[in-house]
Amino acid sequence: MSNEKNPVVFGTEDLLISLCNSVSKVLTAATKSQIHYSGMAQRITKTCLKPDIGCFVLFDGGFSGLVVINFSAQAAMELYESYMLDMGMAKEGLASSHTSDEVSDVMGELMNQIVGDFTGKVERELQTHITQNQPRMLVLNKQVMLSVDTNLDNPEARRVTFFTGRHNIFYLELATDRTEFIRLYDFEPEKAPDPDELIAQANRESRDSAIVSQQTPADDSDDLLRSLGM
Repeated sequence: MSNEKNPVVFGTEDLLISLCNSVSKVLTAATKSQIHYSGMAQRITKTCLKPDIGCFVLFDGGFSGLVVINFSAQAAMELYESYMLDMGMAKEGLASSHTSDEVSDVMGELMNQIVGDFTGKVERELQTHITQNQPRMLVLNKQVMLSVDTNLDNPEARRVTFFTGRHNIFYLELATDRTEFIRLYDFEPEKAPDPDELIAQANRESRDSAIVSQQTPADDSDDLLRSLGM
């Protein structure tokens, strides 16, 4: 009797690592500063929104879950300012407080990019599909803590500490149903799309369309002249 190979299993910690890598990747690219996370994760019993800015997003589909990120005011302002300055905004025109709507909007957009990157990896690497809702941001004071309940049958929750380039701290929390993905057969995960190539392709298509639109009137005129025997 031949020995069977041990199946490849992808569980909660693997999902957590994939999500943490998405956080680091997106925020590092957006702020041009190194964002890294602790090598240790905490097992927690529930997820909470905490001061100073709490952000959460729900996902559903192949599996269900909740992602929460709690930013300190210092971490939120550092990420916001770095992102806006990299976009070419003048420092004098930036918001001066983490309670500003502009800061919440930027953090919500970054959260949307993070979860979008994560869901893309889930589709490519786990060959399943999950959808997300629009991220929600809440500015909280020191006396408020809100619990976020999710409809999970057998929930598992983890918390990971993140560090910004200036050593400010924020926390990621993930709650998901206890689940395991078991590889049934070997396959090569799809490659992530290259953003530069997508932009170049869009530019080529736009240029080709412009050329066709410029040629069309001339071609129509030639056809008309030919039909008249001229």
